[in-house]
Amino acid sequence: MKPVAIFQFAPDDRPAYFVTYLAARSIPYRLIRLDRGEPVPAHPSTFAGLALLGGPMSANDPLPWIAPIVSLLRLAVTTDVPVIGHCLGGQLMARAMGGIVTKNARKEIGWGTVHIEQHAVAREWLGATRRFDSFHWHGETFTLPPAAIRIAASAWCANQAFVCGPHLAMQCHVEVDEATVRSWCEQGAQEIAASGGQSVQTPEAMLAGLAERVTVLHRVTDRLYDRWVVGLRP
Repeated sequence: MKPVAIFQFAPDDRPAYFVTYLAARSIPYRLIRLDRGEPVPAHPSTFAGLALLGGPMSANDPLPWIAPIVSLLRLAVTTDVPVIGHCLGGQLMARAMGGIVTKNARKEIGWGTVHIEQHAVAREWLGATRRFDSFHWHGETFTLPPAAIRIAASAWCANQAFVCGPHLAMQCHVEVDEATVRSWCEQGAQEIAASGGQSVQTPEAMLAGLAERVTVLHRVTDRLYDRWVVGLRP
């Protein structure tokens, strides 16, 4: 099988559980460190699928890799190479597919409940799950592109996830592991303190019962990833 291309945009936004999942299933992958200046591949055809991680920048920023990655995503959609996006990755997908990325009404930081839409497409990706607690860290959000179907929402962000054929874009961070949450709480302490409000948790709240929270989240993550890898190109 061709490898899954994983695009990392920032040093602290690592693939975490996503590579754990792939390795456990002997799915090859290639980590592409755009944060270290690696170039964006010219075409998606050399990969089984494309996976995009998060990052502190905006999908609207004039960074040198934004336009190439958006072009790559458009090619992937037109050639049916499955794409999955986490947070910033989901926002880049939305932009590439015709959606708009804007500031969210509130920053959403910490653990929060994601509500699953009750329709056939959502059940295809998440089974009978009606809600789950995911980790969040974002100040922007996306609109739904044409032909996309929303499968999840939260109290603070209407569009938590959408699908379009084999492609899955998420605002929430289902890929985090314990080390990621601990690192973000440490690195993002100033942002947390400056944000406040009901949609932002304290580091203490985020770390409480962390091991169990991550374990429960990964059961949902597995379900989403299981559905996504079905579409990988050989």
